[in-house]
Amino acid sequence: MVSSMRGMKFGKGIKNLFKVLISLVCIWYISYKIDFRQLSGILARTQYIWMVFAVLSFLFSKLLASFRLNIYFRNIHIHLSEWKNIKLYLLGMFYNLFLPGSISGDGYKVIRLTKEYGVPYKKTAAAVLLDRLSGLIALVLLLAICWITVFGAFPNGVWAMAGAVGLIALFYMVTKWVFPSFVDSFWSTFIFGMAVQVLQVASMYCVLRALHIELHLVEYILIFLASSVVAVLPFTIGGLGARELIFLWGANVFGFDSTVSVTASALFYLTTVISSSFGLYFIFSDPLKSSGPKSGEIQYATEN
Repeated sequence: MVSSMRGMKFGKGIKNLFKVLISLVCIWYISYKIDFRQLSGILARTQYIWMVFAVLSFLFSKLLASFRLNIYFRNIHIHLSEWKNIKLYLLGMFYNLFLPGSISGDGYKVIRLTKEYGVPYKKTAAAVLLDRLSGLIALVLLLAICWITVFGAFPNGVWAMAGAVGLIALFYMVTKWVFPSFVDSFWSTFIFGMAVQVLQVASMYCVLRALHIELHLVEYILIFLASSVVAVLPFTIGGLGARELIFLWGANVFGFDSTVSVTASALFYLTTVISSSFGLYFIFSDPLKSSGPKSGEIQYATEN
């Protein structure tokens, strides 16, 4: 058992080292493609009031994301108050971004609820997994819509939309057959997922306005959505480096200024850092702590 645990820790260490290296390689490559003198001028002209709006939009998107996750929790009879769920979600955001080598935010939520309230691990893990997938499916649909807006419906736009719709249908069937406990909330969580992604697009729009970018906004949003899909893949630390690499690639495709594009990506990453920082408080203040008895706060109905 001890050797097995050591093996798991070693494997996690190698995996996290790999993520750090990939992020560093991406950043190193990007550093050779941008003009740092131009970058300092861009930052000096940035309208930071728009950055405030960007952070607020991102935070609101995460508020809706926490509501979506709580729907999944209720599907398995975990009745967690919205305020406690929000606090738990913020702490998870902090872990995801700042402590990826220790424990992920998703892992923390699964372990904490399983251990403290006796909820089966498979069900809590399924809730968190489906929450992630719901957001990804909504992101892919928005990407297809944006693709058609930029490039037109024919020939590739139709295929992009067909693929997005097919992915939604596949997600529904998998939920129905593999995770039947969650099928009743499929469409409500999907709608929440769309709202979350739209608000994150709004956050990116605010970043673009902060940089005085007023032309080709749809193209920039398309690049942003593509970078968001790539950032979900577990190859880098919180998407750092991968997102900026996609923005650099998009700048080459559309003929945009590389330094401006990478700066836009970096400023969006800054909004995620600021937003996730609010979760630091709940490392020292238990997000699930009750002033009264647990009864009625979280109840789990054991299935025979």
